[in-house]
Amino acid sequence: MQDRGPARNTPDDPVIHATTIAFGTRAVVILGPSASGKSSLGLMLMALGGQLVADDRTLLRSRGGMLIASAPPDLPPLIEARGIGLLRADLCTEARVVLAVDLGQTETLRLPPRRKLTFGSVAVDVVHGPATPHFPAAIRQYIMSGREV
Repeated sequence: MQDRGPARNTPDDPVIHATTIAFGTRAVVILGPSASGKSSLGLMLMALGGQLVADDRTLLRSRGGMLIASAPPDLPPLIEARGIGLLRADLCTEARVVLAVDLGQTETLRLPPRRKLTFGSVAVDVVHGPATPHFPAAIRQYIMSGREV
């Protein structure tokens, strides 16, 4: 990824190393170590109708008990496509985070328990990285309709 400056994470400017994709007003924050596939999963979700909120760095703020994601002001409207380059994208200004994906962990259970991840004072559902090819479609469906227990 093109260097976009150091990611900061302070109470005044909580920027995290993540790619965020929205479907309407609801979003998924994709976390994981460098080269774990955050932008790749983001591109797959965009191909399923998602809109880029931010690639590489995401600004998170708590508002009314909800977690709101947006792009940091200096972040260009681009997403990395490894082996192709930086692609332009129309940005979603902001969206409510309803799910986090942790690509640093691989899910091994067929029906995993519901897990939470807390950002500041707001907890959101979190799922671990893909074990199946239907992962992007399942993430889209999760964001659009939620999960049964």
